[in-house]
Amino acid sequence: MMVSLDGSFEGPGGALDWHNVDAEFNEFAAEQLNAAETLLFGRVTYELMANYWPTDMAITDDPVIAEMMNTKPKIVFSRTLEKSDWSNVRLIKENVAEEIAHLKQQPGKDLLILGSSNLAITLIEEGLIDEFRIMVSPVVLGGGTPLFKGLDNRLYLKLEQARTFNSGNVLLYYAPAEKR
Repeated sequence: MMVSLDGSFEGPGGALDWHNVDAEFNEFAAEQLNAAETLLFGRVTYELMANYWPTDMAITDDPVIAEMMNTKPKIVFSRTLEKSDWSNVRLIKENVAEEIAHLKQQPGKDLLILGSSNLAITLIEEGLIDEFRIMVSPVVLGGGTPLFKGLDNRLYLKLEQARTFNSGNVLLYYAPAEKR
């Protein structure tokens, strides 16, 4: 998840035009996608992704990422979505925690949540996220939606690793931690 310095994952009105993306970021994105077995989405993020990555523009502008986004297995968790026209998508309408717990027991590469703040909150509350990767972009939005909006309980994290990008982005890797 990319966040602003003031902690928002989207700007006012859902704006994402502030995302600090360059060639180095795209290399990281490709590495991250290569390490993933399955991509997980909530409905809102899924619809954004499904409306972009299969397009000619995405395939022309970023063919490597587009290829992975379009061919990787994807799961979308939604009570309201009826069907998917994007390739390799499975729709799950209920029992989110049970489904994720089952998937985590399967052999293979990582499960990767892209965006999908509401889904992430659900999985945090169930203790089902093993690692948080938060990309901090060097911008202050002055408004927007906080990353962990809707989280009811305190969440303690332990910094495992940090990576600084030439663009000023900083990627923070956190693991869940015990209460201090």
